[in-house]
Amino acid sequence: MSIAPPPPPWSGRRRRTVDVIGAAAVLGVAVTVWLGLWVTPPDQHLHDEVRLVYVHPPIAWVALYLAFGLAALSSVLWLWPRTRSGAWDRLAVASMEVGTVFTALTLVTGSIWGRATWGVWWAWDARLTSTALLLVLQLGYLAVRRVPADHEARARRSAVVALVAAVDVPIVHFSVDWWTTLHQGGTITNPNLSPTIHGAMAWTLLLGFVAFTLLFVWLLLVRYRVVVLAEWREDTELALALHERWAEGAPRAEPVAVPREGTVPAPPAGVGATESVGPAARG
Repeated sequence: MSIAPPPPPWSGRRRRTVDVIGAAAVLGVAVTVWLGLWVTPPDQHLHDEVRLVYVHPPIAWVALYLAFGLAALSSVLWLWPRTRSGAWDRLAVASMEVGTVFTALTLVTGSIWGRATWGVWWAWDARLTSTALLLVLQLGYLAVRRVPADHEARARRSAVVALVAAVDVPIVHFSVDWWTTLHQGGTITNPNLSPTIHGAMAWTLLLGFVAFTLLFVWLLLVRYRVVVLAEWREDTELALALHERWAEGAPRAEPVAVPREGTVPAPPAGVGATESVGPAARG
């Protein structure tokens, strides 16, 4: 029985790169929170509630565009025969898992903002409802990944589910333009391409986008490594289980009696004594 060796550990340079990205992400998020809470001024209309703008849009940016975009692109590359590789499937599932966390955080921070501005925690608004549907689709993708199957079958159906779920992303993005909603329009990416935020508030928001993007990249790299190790463990456990079953089903050899020195072995059943004894015995 041959078992594949475990994946090689990260090299020193790669590990340092991942550590630097993680440290930069944590530091960037901390500075964003500090600037947003204590340095930037309150808004003349939203007052202190505007401080959620420094974390809510960056989190939504990661959930909608980075995570889902990368998962959809990886799924297409896996489905295309010329570019099919297990790396694309692993990248898709890692991106979708991290994106699910960011989508949930998008809904949580959005509900907090909605409670402060609309007076309710939740409203069946087009933007909120389509985002909640996106979270359900992501959870469905993860459920499909849990269905037992070989690697290729699981990767194929997961890629199809990811592409179907990606249809909801443009619906979420254009929901504030297609329907009359409680949710405000784009702060930066509005139809007129005229940002409605300036000065220290704009720079803090920009830092938030950079910080949460780095956080996504860091979590994606770590999660990808975990997926690689999980696949190796699954293959190893399957190989060991098959080896045990084959060992149980193999025919067992009958024990052979070894005669002691100076004794003559008994003749087989049905053979006469004259046939089992040598010429010296017949004389």
